[in-house]
Amino acid sequence: MKATKILLALGVMLTTHHVTAEDKYEYTETPKAEQIADLQDDDNDGVINARDLCPGTPATSEIDNDGCGEYIKSSEKMEVRVLFANDSDEIVPVFRRQIRELSEFLKGYPSTSIELQGYASKIGGAEHNLDLSKRRANNVRAALLGYGIESDRVRIVGFGDTHLAEQGTDEVSHALNRRVTASVIGYKGEITKEWTIFTALPKS
Repeated sequence: MKATKILLALGVMLTTHHVTAEDKYEYTETPKAEQIADLQDDDNDGVINARDLCPGTPATSEIDNDGCGEYIKSSEKMEVRVLFANDSDEIVPVFRRQIRELSEFLKGYPSTSIELQGYASKIGGAEHNLDLSKRRANNVRAALLGYGIESDRVRIVGFGDTHLAEQGTDEVSHALNRRVTASVIGYKGEITKEWTIFTALPKS
């Protein structure tokens, strides 16, 4: 019994010793973390602003880890072809929709510009055909300006009958050579899922 009392006494002494003032630690408040990175996602592409190298990516495009659109080669889809009647610079109504779609593309990609190339068939003199090809391109340009495209974004060039699309002498070949085509400048490819227009009209 005496031994038990001694052990209890020693236990109390040890416990009391460990809570002396010298053994107490001062409490330091945990500092609040300062948010440095921008965690917002202004263009709603799933990549936060702090990591987004391409802000403003179209919402429907596929993106990589840096928030940039996945581009694909689209040379076939970029071809625009407006055909004309013999010795005429008047735009046939069926091609108005294609010109309107081109204007919508230019509005969607304001950093691009366009060059319109006018052509003529071998029918008629070379000087007349050169003038005719320029007038055709200029009329398509006027249509684009009518849809709200800035004049400094559209330039024209006429090739007359020197760049034939078809070498035949039949009426179908002549019809395909009376044309205006377009080249978009400053465009690095189609953003996947963004659009699928501007396919050239079939020759048949």
